[in-house]
Amino acid sequence: MDPLKEYLQTETRRQFFGKAATGLGAAALATLMPERSFGAINKSKDSAQLANGALGALHFAPKAKRAIYLFMSGAPSQLDMFDYKPKMADWFDVDLPESIRMGQRLTTMTSGQSRFPIAPSIYKFKKYDNGGEGAWVSELLPHTATMVKDLAFIKTVYTEAINHDPAITYICTGDQLPGKPSLGAWLSYGLGSDNEDLPAFVVMNATWTGRKSAQALYNRLWGSGFLPSEHQGVLLRSSGDPVLFLSNPDGVSAKARERMLKTLNQLNRKQYEEVGDPETHARISQYEMAFRMQTSVPELTDISTEPQYILDMYGPDVHKPGTFAYCCLLSRRLAERGVRFTQIFHRGWDQHGNISGDLPNQCRDIDQPATALIQDLKQRGMLDDTLVVWGGEFGRTVYCQGGLSRTNYGRDHHPKCYTKWMAGGGVQGGVVHGETDSFSYNIARDPVHIHDLNATILNQLGVDHRRLTAKFQGLDQRLTGVEEARVVREILA
Repeated sequence: MDPLKEYLQTETRRQFFGKAATGLGAAALATLMPERSFGAINKSKDSAQLANGALGALHFAPKAKRAIYLFMSGAPSQLDMFDYKPKMADWFDVDLPESIRMGQRLTTMTSGQSRFPIAPSIYKFKKYDNGGEGAWVSELLPHTATMVKDLAFIKTVYTEAINHDPAITYICTGDQLPGKPSLGAWLSYGLGSDNEDLPAFVVMNATWTGRKSAQALYNRLWGSGFLPSEHQGVLLRSSGDPVLFLSNPDGVSAKARERMLKTLNQLNRKQYEEVGDPETHARISQYEMAFRMQTSVPELTDISTEPQYILDMYGPDVHKPGTFAYCCLLSRRLAERGVRFTQIFHRGWDQHGNISGDLPNQCRDIDQPATALIQDLKQRGMLDDTLVVWGGEFGRTVYCQGGLSRTNYGRDHHPKCYTKWMAGGGVQGGVVHGETDSFSYNIARDPVHIHDLNATILNQLGVDHRRLTAKFQGLDQRLTGVEEARVVREILA
């Protein structure tokens, strides 16, 4: 029997109903527009325009062309870094009042504690001139303190998730349950890429020097969910090939590799013409991108061409592949090359105990490199159209987890309020938005839900979050969910 006919006879149920549902409609449309040919792999002008982003056109003029997300996985302590609460010094080892906690759900780490004693921050804070009313920054972040005029602090971000994996999944994909596309995948899908030789969405997992045991990160955090798989984030690794299988196997020349990919491309195109599975088109695009990346990625990761003064800005760790400093420099190089969205994950922020031992190391990892990234973009004239976001999945409690002393303590998860900052890309520098209560436990004014944060990121890239949708399971799905989200216009220029 003909192998091709045998394959077609054993087509999957999904393929059968997919073709049955769309075949007649496509045929009818073709009779109305005979001069066009249809299919995702067609190279006509119209399909090329579609391939550069499902939206076709932005909803309004963008302030940013690209975004860089510095994600602090594990939840940095806002109380020890940005949310200064001097009155807590008088509350040392006093139980958190029930009028403040109000029966809030606790994690299993502290729900069994007989007491919830308040742990004031042991770190000194200083109010820095931000061109407005000033911004408080702790001694742990001396470099960040120098650029508060470039930053918009949001002190009242909140979420419903109280444990790490659902909380990180929630802020990255808009849902606590796995399976939805990530922010970067939505941007790749909606806006496409400005560079044919690099992916639209790149991810890096940086090393860290704080608490060694850290929350696991799964590739679904940068996955494409129900969107075509070509929109998932491409992970740049810190050792070996920057991208898996980037190098040709021993004995395979670049010419032979090119011939093999051309033949494979022809086979995939034939399969697409016969079966019509969109994932076949995604596979074609990914193979083509992988071949081009064999040239573009080595050039990207070669930082020897950077001037010494730039390397000095990022600090000594910039020379160690995989460090946060190295990743920050690569994120600027990616931005220069038109990559739409870069996300750097920095783990180890889960300080349930030993804050005085672990938190200073974590802050030292990110303080100088994050500052250098902002200033590097600024001096190149790129900060105006590059949005930079810093922060984690939730905050930390004012009460102590475990043993409390004058010099050390731990903090549990706290979803009701925490701090993030944003810079560039149409964000107004020198802004402090929102206020928490004296315990940094509840929001006093101007709450910002994580859906609001994602709506604001999309807005700065020219996208109305309500209109970037994809049909899945009978619904028009979107990053910000079905409930109303708002753009945080108070921080925008």
